[in-house]
Amino acid sequence: MRIDAATYQRVLGDELRRLRKQRGWTRKDLNAHLQSDISLQTLATYELGTRQCSVVRLVEICFALDELPHEVIARVHDRVFTGSPRGHLLLDLRQVVNDNQPELLPLRRWARGKLAESNGDGRGNGPQVRLDITALERMAELCGMETRDLIARLRHLGSSPADA
Repeated sequence: MRIDAATYQRVLGDELRRLRKQRGWTRKDLNAHLQSDISLQTLATYELGTRQCSVVRLVEICFALDELPHEVIARVHDRVFTGSPRGHLLLDLRQVVNDNQPELLPLRRWARGKLAESNGDGRGNGPQVRLDITALERMAELCGMETRDLIARLRHLGSSPADA
């Protein structure tokens, strides 16, 4: 199995940011709960996934957030690999277009556009697309939801994990 370090870092950062925000904390609030002195910029780069976080630092951040580090890593692992070795989700655009969940409106608009590109009318037997974790993260942002929630909704629509 090949591990995409950049994706893993980005998802780990997203998970840390989600946990911090879930508590209603700013980065400054989190920093106040840490044992060591970490700059707010360093915390930001961890959350953005642009800087690697050492294991010891990760444990410290998890404890400050009252989270068990192995559970955080397990969630990151699930998000990165989403049931497949390469972390892709196979999505039937027609199912997205026919869905009526208000939260998925941005995704529905995108799917309509992709179908129109492939069929000319947006109504035919449109393609299935593979979305990697980066695309799923961006889609989740557009829909205003957590990536794992979007993945769960897409799977409910009939998406299936697939290898790239």
